Amino acid sequence: MFQALGTVLLPVMLVAGLGALLSSRFPIDQWTISRITLYLLSPALVLDVLLKTPVKAAEALHLGAAYLLTVLGCLLLGYLVGWGRPDAEKRSLSAGVGIWNSGNMGLPIALFTFGQAGFERATVLFLASFVGMYVFGPAVYSLGKRGADPLEALRGMFRLPALWVALLGILLRALHITLPEGLTKGVALLSQATLPMVLLALGLQLGAGGWPRTTARLWLATASRLIGGPLIAFAIGRVLELNALNLQVLVLSASMPTAVNALLIAREYGADTDTVAAVATLSTLGSILTIAGVVTLLPRLH
Repeated sequence: MFQALGTVLLPVMLVAGLGALLSSRFPIDQWTISRITLYLLSPALVLDVLLKTPVKAAEALHLGAAYLLTVLGCLLLGYLVGWGRPDAEKRSLSAGVGIWNSGNMGLPIALFTFGQAGFERATVLFLASFVGMYVFGPAVYSLGKRGADPLEALRGMFRLPALWVALLGILLRALHITLPEGLTKGVALLSQATLPMVLLALGLQLGAGGWPRTTARLWLATASRLIGGPLIAFAIGRVLELNALNLQVLVLSASMPTAVNALLIAREYGADTDTVAAVATLSTLGSILTIAGVVTLLPRLH
């Protein structure tokens, strides 16, 4: 398992590290990179996965509901971690605990652990994570904020195109509509650029701000993400009576580190990007040990 984690984590560290090196030596426009990823590349990835992945509707809804409830529990846990801190930091700690990496780490690790059956279920969680990320992420940073207009905050939640693209993909699947081959190849080409751009965004943030100054809150948020996340997922999965494989896939997914997309959304909404980047970095490094521990315990979950 450690070899598999190394295979997954080494490319992540390499790309992010190169971004940090570049940003430490040259001025880089991080806003442009973030918006290209949020408004173009991420929606293309959502559509590409939706059009290519076999998903059974009933099981997908059951598993997706478990995922969304787990996200809400993790967001609440992160909010409690930030209790007593300034509003911006508290919201960023909530996002750091509640938005995790179901994609570039969750998918390959699920494949290594469970094979094709687990990979297909992890893909369902990946799709749910995009919907949840682009609804809950803006909500965390906008709703209830001092001086914010609630209607404007709600409009902001729906201005990111990933949610609308997900609805479009579901509609195309439901109506059995096949897009022209040239169009699907173009979408696939864009989707392949998403992961490296997201990892570069993390590296650029770290390179511009330096290694995060760790605090007790950051370590607590990291522990909440890597240990509290799978515990919440296990409780939710048992309450919803998921079968053994779905429960194991959900717990494994919830043990992943903070998603870099949480950083991109934080930048888009003018939030505390340093806190989100710090939790993403610490949780990614710490996940080498915690994910191995979760995988060891998974066979006992029935």
